[in-house]
Amino acid sequence: MASGDEPEIETLSSRIVYQNRWMSVREDAIRRQDGSHGIYGVVEKTDFAAIVPVEPDGSIHLVEQYRYPVGGRFWEVPQGSWESNPEADPLTVAQGELREETGLQAADMVKLGYLFEGYGYSNQGCHIFLARQLTQQARDLDHEEQGLICRRFPACEVMAMIASGQIRDAITVAAIGLLVMRGLLPQAFDSPR
Repeated sequence: MASGDEPEIETLSSRIVYQNRWMSVREDAIRRQDGSHGIYGVVEKTDFAAIVPVEPDGSIHLVEQYRYPVGGRFWEVPQGSWESNPEADPLTVAQGELREETGLQAADMVKLGYLFEGYGYSNQGCHIFLARQLTQQARDLDHEEQGLICRRFPACEVMAMIASGQIRDAITVAAIGLLVMRGLLPQAFDSPR
């Protein structure tokens, strides 16, 4: 929205209907451009970082963990937020989450972009990073990350996992797509061994 433009939807009132340390749910009374009234539910969450750790041969480190809301384990790129420090620099968050979940430390971190995860219902955004020049350190998992495993996959296998629906995390698919579109993952189209 340009400076001075009127918003397309006006907020008349707002109230928090649920809150915990990870999120709050807000319900807003609104007025649309045509004058009609309604309500809008908004999930407010701290921005997070997603990291694609890529080795010189193009292989990618993924993590698998149980995702309670959908009742299953899924492969995804390392990702997370620092709810206790929402103003932390996204690069610092990315470096910390990478080390925490995989034990990897990256000498080279490249910001690929910033995406909204679900802007139809939430204000949360994601800073996406490419991590290169990796060295292995010890992992430091949070209590909530029990059972998280980390594994390295050839890029072409990750692409096959996306195509088959084995990888279902939208941020992971988008992050890999950004790498491929920018020519930073030429191995993605190699034939599987």
